Amino acid sequence: MPLTHRLLAFSVALMWGLNFIAINASLQQFPPFLLVALRFAVVAVPTLLLVPRPPVPVKWLIGYGLGFGTLQFLFLYWGMAAGFPTGLASLVLQSSAPFTVLLGATVFRERVSARQLAGLGVATAGLAVVGWQQAQAAAFGPFLLVLAAGFGWAIGNVSNARAMAGAAQRPNPLHVTLWMSVVPPVPMALLSLAVEGPAAIARSFSPGPELLPALVGLAYTVVIGTLVGSGIWTWLMGRHPAGMVAPFSMLVPVVGLSASALVLGEQLGVLQLVGAALVIAGVLWGSRSRRGGPVRPVPRTRSANEPARAAAGTR
Repeated sequence: MPLTHRLLAFSVALMWGLNFIAINASLQQFPPFLLVALRFAVVAVPTLLLVPRPPVPVKWLIGYGLGFGTLQFLFLYWGMAAGFPTGLASLVLQSSAPFTVLLGATVFRERVSARQLAGLGVATAGLAVVGWQQAQAAAFGPFLLVLAAGFGWAIGNVSNARAMAGAAQRPNPLHVTLWMSVVPPVPMALLSLAVEGPAAIARSFSPGPELLPALVGLAYTVVIGTLVGSGIWTWLMGRHPAGMVAPFSMLVPVVGLSASALVLGEQLGVLQLVGAALVIAGVLWGSRSRRGGPVRPVPRTRSANEPARAAAGTR
């Protein structure tokens, strides 16, 4: 991969890591369920008007939207609003990788290599360390919510892969990602109305010192995190093997943890750092080929897996 492409991949990891700071700013003003609805509505409206629907099976497109868009961000925003640290959220969300392997193996009978199993075990041990530490800090409930977000992302990943594999012709992965955004706004708006209530929704739009940072955070999430980040990532995935590009995504929690420490003053204990290192090492190990080089999938498998990685940009 040329140096310029590596720098682009690094820039995407930087965008996505800082995205968690933007989400934190938006949650200071907007209730979590409403914020999910707003985030995807901003993308869904122009998508419906301007982007042709990709030729993929509708059931898998809906599954992608429900898993990646609805469940992931419902639980992520809920967990962060309940007090889960912003930096650790960027880390625990990486649980989507082992969850994706497990779903593929148990539901779709996909082959799992010994290396993947070893990486899965290491990453799971790291998550267990983080979860135990959060339980000691009386924050185990929010940890479980963010863990559920990782499971939602995994559902979206396998649905996205099936959508691409079942397409009559190879669709544009970015179009698939954009059309995924059409699914979450309505159910999340209804959930916000039922749970958070009209009064809280109206109050969140009231002028105040936190409204502008919240809107800037929402704009960053949509424009930088979703459109720019996903666009660059999809472009890179179309030009290089997935195994060469995908490991750069593990820089996201590194950026998220560092930015949260600098901007929000969040600090990690020794056990949390150990858990973070285990999660990152486990996911990286499981994503490498047996010889330590990048995984070079056959064309059909690559078509199925590329958009799942590209979807990571819609953070």
